[in-house]
Amino acid sequence: MNPEFQKAIPLLSKIEEAGFEAYFVGGSVRDDILGKRIADVDIATSAMPEEVKAIFHKTIDIGLEHGTVAVLHEGIPYEITTFRAEAEYKDFRRPSEVYFIRSLNEDLSRRDFTMNAIAMNANGKIIDPFHGVDDIRLKVIQTVGKAEDRFKEDALRMMRAIRFHSQLSFTISEDTMNALIRNAHLLEHIAVERKLAEFEKLLSGVNINGGIRVLVNSGLFHYLPELLPYKQQLIHFAEIEMAALNIEERWALLVHILKKDAREAQSFLKSWRLPGKRIKVIIAIQNGLDLRLQSAWQPLTLYQCGYDTAISVEKIVNILNGRPANAHLEGVADQYQDLPVKNKSEIPVTGNELMQWLDRQAGAWIKTDLQSIEEAIILKKLPNDKESIKEWLLKCNQSSE
Repeated sequence: MNPEFQKAIPLLSKIEEAGFEAYFVGGSVRDDILGKRIADVDIATSAMPEEVKAIFHKTIDIGLEHGTVAVLHEGIPYEITTFRAEAEYKDFRRPSEVYFIRSLNEDLSRRDFTMNAIAMNANGKIIDPFHGVDDIRLKVIQTVGKAEDRFKEDALRMMRAIRFHSQLSFTISEDTMNALIRNAHLLEHIAVERKLAEFEKLLSGVNINGGIRVLVNSGLFHYLPELLPYKQQLIHFAEIEMAALNIEERWALLVHILKKDAREAQSFLKSWRLPGKRIKVIIAIQNGLDLRLQSAWQPLTLYQCGYDTAISVEKIVNILNGRPANAHLEGVADQYQDLPVKNKSEIPVTGNELMQWLDRQAGAWIKTDLQSIEEAIILKKLPNDKESIKEWLLKCNQSSE
């Protein structure tokens, strides 16, 4: 048994000693069968939330309305959730009511895909009423029960299906795919933040190309922020080899393929509710990419981009030109290291010193002169020391008088 499960067996044992059932469930069981690293170990139990709290001394109420209690065991928090069933769903996302039950099979029957509807007991025995293990071995994404019903209950499950296709390279079953196409419009009821979470997992997947293709073929892209007019561009995006790119680089490449300028890119990324800091990183890569596609790296553009952005840009340029993403990166690194300064904070002069040397009052000229100094140093026309800068500045001002 996986060591991550072994660490949590005392929790299952304690629940069972109190007269209740307890099992490992969900993604951790699926990933263990796949031989992947387990992230969070989740536990399902026939014990009601108050009964779970009575069994363990250290608990945290993190979702009592959904039957979830967190238990701290040897410094690790575990989510323990009561078996539950759900009434009819409202707004294609949330059930109108959640009620607690004592049946594991009924609890598993409400889950999205068969591969996520598998449980395991403390002895390592698999409980698999919907044949999820078989579907994992066949590498098939199949809903629990009728796909139409599962997607009408929670429309976000359609994005999850495509996300799993991208992450696991599993085939989406024919009936599940047909239900995706028929019910794609239901995605408009889902909050952008939830769409973003699934889309980012899709973008990060090893089979991102397949994921984007299914997004297009199913029509789901119509209901994602600002993607409706870009079917052909998305098809082109799906043809590009992106394995070596990180998530921000993939976003920047997508923006480039959509042919958005800096202002349009800003609006596009904001429409996805991406955090401001990440938007800034993506826009910096896009701006650097625009410059780099026009010409080879120049000292000023390299300096303005910074090392991390320049490397990201070069990787994308390589891919667009049919080269391996990591080609020539050493050359870019060498060029960057050869810059006399990497940041304006390394230049040893201030605006106050400029005013003293030139005997002038404060004004817009200070920013202009500091930029001229910075540029001259980067282009190696001026040594980066205070005396040389002072002498150069006085000479420039004398010649302009």
